[in-house]
Amino acid sequence: MSEFFQWKLVWEYFPKVLSALPVTLMIVAVASITGLLLGILLAFIRVEKVPFLSQLAAVFVSFIRGTPILVQLYVVYYGVPALLQMIQIDVSSWNKIIFIYITYGLNIAAFQSETFRAAILSVPVTQKEASIACGLTKTQMYRQVILPQVVRVALPAFGTTTIALLQDTSLAFTIGVVDVVGKARAIGAVTFHTLEGYVGAAILFITLSFLLERVFTGLERRMSFSKTKQQTAKVPLISWTKKQQKIKTT
Repeated sequence: MSEFFQWKLVWEYFPKVLSALPVTLMIVAVASITGLLLGILLAFIRVEKVPFLSQLAAVFVSFIRGTPILVQLYVVYYGVPALLQMIQIDVSSWNKIIFIYITYGLNIAAFQSETFRAAILSVPVTQKEASIACGLTKTQMYRQVILPQVVRVALPAFGTTTIALLQDTSLAFTIGVVDVVGKARAIGAVTFHTLEGYVGAAILFITLSFLLERVFTGLERRMSFSKTKQQTAKVPLISWTKKQQKIKTT
């Protein structure tokens, strides 16, 4: 057993595995930002039922949700260069990580669009009607009335998707990108101690997932506290208004 697995090698290889962490974090950051912006746009298109674009967005979301991310990665990595080659655009000099950004960005966009679409639809229709009756434009209605509520509703799902994205970055090595898992795999190929490198990668992923979970939990509590504080601040004002109305009637 000592020859098969050695804990001291886990800690010896850990700094090497850790050196690839910036690549993994960059994938998570770029994909999260891209997916968030594109997801909000897709959700808006589907909620507003924009002709043609709404149907196209629905097909895109169905394709992403119905296929493994590894298949999507291969489609982007091998398909995009082939399509661009047809219009005389050569992408052979592109860094492989660009295809990772595209794949994971589109994947997250599809899932986030459903999250934000559900959050938008959860806002009561009466609030939208009241906003229009008060003279707000559709842009003002979304920015001032709907968006603050959507963020509060969508935050838990967004956190879950982000943590899942962190785990999914482990597939980046399949096209030659040296991320955390890719570095662990390379260490195993050189030293023939594969398990130790993967254990180090597992420790790193567990730690990062725990930290992300705590961050999103803190954000949820903070937003819930802000909502409660606003509601309690309205109670004295409502009570005072009712008292004034009673005084006037008497």
